[in-house]
Amino acid sequence: MSASETIGIYSDYVCPFCYLGRESLRQYQETREEPLEIEWHPFDLRSGKRGPDGEIDHSVDDGKDESYYEQAKENVRKLQDRYDVEMTLDLSREIDSLPAQVVSYHVQETSPDQWLDFDEAIFEALWVDGRDIGDADVLADLAADTGIDPEEVREVIDDDEAQERVTEQFRAAQQHGITGVPTFVYDGHAARGAVPPEQLERLVEGGTQRV
Repeated sequence: MSASETIGIYSDYVCPFCYLGRESLRQYQETREEPLEIEWHPFDLRSGKRGPDGEIDHSVDDGKDESYYEQAKENVRKLQDRYDVEMTLDLSREIDSLPAQVVSYHVQETSPDQWLDFDEAIFEALWVDGRDIGDADVLADLAADTGIDPEEVREVIDDDEAQERVTEQFRAAQQHGITGVPTFVYDGHAARGAVPPEQLERLVEGGTQRV
């Protein structure tokens, strides 16, 4: 196997299954002799509730009732046990991840060697520490902790062009048939959900559903 192998991931930081899926991927990566790099593609779970000014309208009916969220919580708890993951939150319905995605995408483009540490810090800030990753101060702190200029982070959050680049990535994901996250893609094949490490192994080694 080549040391430059890459797996693509469509995800949103406010998705608990994305956090759990990354842990599954980490466990699979540990079984490999060669590295498996991550290529992240942002995805906007709040798109149906996002207004013209970028604000989130939580009153919009997205078809998800309380029974849906209770089932989601139960599924999160089951996967926490399966992957041995500690989480302070099981769902995050109020936080907007757009600022975090804008900054993360910028870091992936401009400082790829630092991106993974920053990406993991965002996930942990929300799901382990319960911090608001939509807050510029929180993102600036995470950047500083991972060797990224916090002032650059603040500038990117307010940069209309940076936001448009990420919005274009959201559109591209939809055009590629991505309807939910996490979605792992490899060599034209995909696996959706916080699938176990052995399923990720099958995806990479043999392929499953083609996209």
